[in-house]
Amino acid sequence: MEISMPAPQIYVEKTLAIIKPDIVDKEEEIQDIILRCGFTIVQRRKLHLSPEQCSDFYVEQYGKMFFPNLTAYMSSGPLVAMILARHKAISYWLELLGPNNSLVAKETHPESLRAIYGTDDLRNALHGSNDFAAAEREIRFMFPEDGVSPCCPGYSQMPVLKCKPPHPA
Repeated sequence: MEISMPAPQIYVEKTLAIIKPDIVDKEEEIQDIILRCGFTIVQRRKLHLSPEQCSDFYVEQYGKMFFPNLTAYMSSGPLVAMILARHKAISYWLELLGPNNSLVAKETHPESLRAIYGTDDLRNALHGSNDFAAAEREIRFMFPEDGVSPCCPGYSQMPVLKCKPPHPA
């Protein structure tokens, strides 16, 4: 008698990544790093948010001293929003980004994306969802028509790669 076992399912997390307005010209370079680090870019969209939309997106930051500067910065030009997928996407993307403050990143995580592309504590080049709930909310915000959730069973992925971002030329 032969027992039939269901095929194993791989649970792949999804997270939101944003290339911020001041480094949109580095989009291809950053996407190359993302792919070499084992992520799949599930969806990508270039858009220009209004200050009101930025306020809605960063609602958790409302009331903080830097909030007006943040919304002005994020609405200052086009940005690129991407849904990234891989095993433990949220934590791996945050690790690749490095500390929120680019000045700190340059000292403590010099090979992180924020150290390489960011300029200060506000202009930190890239965004990543902090946790599963944030990823779900942020993906829905940037991709409202798709109904994409941050986790989908049965999604195959490429093997996990160890990588370091290259230093820009």
